Amino acid sequence: MTNIAASLKSLAALSRQYGADPEYVFLGGGNTSFKTKSDLYIKPSGVALATIQPEQFLKMDRKDLQKVFTEGPKVEGDAREAVVKALQLAAVRPQGAGRPSVEAPVHEIIQYQFVVHTHPALVNGLTCAKNGKAACVKLFPKAIWLDYCNPGSTLAFNVKAALDTASKKTGKQPQVIFLQKHGVFIGADTCDEVAKLYAQVMDTLKKAYKKAKIAVTDPDLDTIADDALLETAPVLRTLLSDAEGNRAIVKAVGNSAAFAGPLTPDHIVYAKSFAYKGSADAAKLAAFQEKYGYQPKVLEIPGKGLFTAGATLNDAKSSAIALANARKIEALTAAFGGPNYLTKKEYSFIENWEVESYRRSMNGVAGASRLANRVCVVTGGAQGFGLGIAEFLIAQGGTIVLADMNYDGAQAAADDLCAKFGKNRAFAVAVNVADEASVEKMMADIVREVGGIDLFVNNAGVVRSGSVMELTLKDFSFVTNINYIGYFLCSKYAARVMATQMTSPDSRWTDIVQVNSKSGLEGSNKNGAYAGSKFGGIGLTQSFAKELVTSHIKVNSVCPGNYLDGPLWSDPVRGLFVQYLQAGKVPGAKNVEDVREFYMAKVPMHRGCLPSDVARAIIYCVEQEYETGQAIPVTGGQNMLHA
Repeated sequence: MTNIAASLKSLAALSRQYGADPEYVFLGGGNTSFKTKSDLYIKPSGVALATIQPEQFLKMDRKDLQKVFTEGPKVEGDAREAVVKALQLAAVRPQGAGRPSVEAPVHEIIQYQFVVHTHPALVNGLTCAKNGKAACVKLFPKAIWLDYCNPGSTLAFNVKAALDTASKKTGKQPQVIFLQKHGVFIGADTCDEVAKLYAQVMDTLKKAYKKAKIAVTDPDLDTIADDALLETAPVLRTLLSDAEGNRAIVKAVGNSAAFAGPLTPDHIVYAKSFAYKGSADAAKLAAFQEKYGYQPKVLEIPGKGLFTAGATLNDAKSSAIALANARKIEALTAAFGGPNYLTKKEYSFIENWEVESYRRSMNGVAGASRLANRVCVVTGGAQGFGLGIAEFLIAQGGTIVLADMNYDGAQAAADDLCAKFGKNRAFAVAVNVADEASVEKMMADIVREVGGIDLFVNNAGVVRSGSVMELTLKDFSFVTNINYIGYFLCSKYAARVMATQMTSPDSRWTDIVQVNSKSGLEGSNKNGAYAGSKFGGIGLTQSFAKELVTSHIKVNSVCPGNYLDGPLWSDPVRGLFVQYLQAGKVPGAKNVEDVREFYMAKVPMHRGCLPSDVARAIIYCVEQEYETGQAIPVTGGQNMLHA
């Protein structure tokens, strides 16, 4: 292994150590680098410290990068940032290989081989405090303090001037640089020495906070009561809709105060400069937006709760992390004279800075957007039809909730969806759809995480086949409880949430879609419990549709044919092929394959129904604004609507 390869391996390990530790880094902030005589290797934009690998560091030609300090000062104003950006991109090797960190010039002028920049809350409790500079001189006499300046080229030039001045006095660059309201840079010629210096900084600050009797633990934001949650979060979702009518994701954070102002650039990027404080009122939220030029990301609703909002769940969760970090820093600054918020000039620059707009864009959802981040709940979502439907919906832009009795299975499935489609695109909740308390809790869990529901897919269903003369009451009741009563309970509580989201006659419609069956359209031999529950389900659909239309809730059923490849049919123990064979439902069938062929022959298209077929019908229900109370066959021609 070459020295460069070994050094990058060590730096990657140190980067992951700090990047995965919320005491040092939150929301992927910070950057690290290693330099040789000719090249600088730096973490690129869009790569997280917590996961970076040696080969991901971006190589930059140091000679070309140093042109920032010779060519940049020749240009004034906004044009200088464009020139400096172009110079940095031109220094990338090979050119076009990636986007370098905006702080690459700062790493370049720090003479040490390894440089690590992080934003620890303990450090920012000092750098964001009114008396932080004076305290820094006492606590860290060998370090330098840089007064706040705008990020980008201005920061690079100011750091260079400070380092040049310090070097003239001592003959050596300081290894620790505190940036007011922006964290700390530490440089050394080995990773071990960097780690040692970081430990010394953190230990010194912990002692200072202890002396001041300031707790260094995360703030307790308390918990929102379910009644306040269900009353407030769905309303906020609609009031914070974007120009196209897409509701926001609203995450319940606690029942506490928001931050009082902007502390660091990172907080502005993810939580905006100011939080909204007031009632969930359209006029007041509009006045906030008129004043600040943006919708709030953090909302303190007195007497109700503390919420964060975003276009995606990942966005709302990021705001929640930034909020908690800001609250912690505000508390820590009490050790050094209290918080020193960014001025209007300072925070306005960050709000409009192109680089931070780029960072925000990395938080978005890639791919199709027919469902535009709509919250889509799928019961029975851990496997089979439910999981297949969920995967189709998430590919169309939905935020997916997998609800299932098998919570562990649902969570594993949600993790797989997130790995494939993006962080925080799906999550799991536990539910027994036949138990009212469980359904009620499921709804509160969903609202606590995302604020409400746009599409509720009532997919959970079971089958117990058998002759009317032999089927037990236990099996009949089991099927009825899940398929019929479960549909009623889920619709009852989903409709309450959806109705609360309707804040005006113009509010976007929401949808309840029952996954029914072709057995809900015509009777099924020796399958009366199932067919009866599905016939009853269509009766509920038509009745709910007539009632809930005034709340802008459409209610429809889709009636799939047989999912012959799914676990409901093919499970070797409880699958329908086995059940129907044992029940003698298929005359002359000697084995499972005979049963399968019997049902295949009934379908003109000669194949079983697939989850994607059903999901397309569900999306039709959502997109068709003039359709409610319908039972739509998805059977390959086996069942057709009657004239």
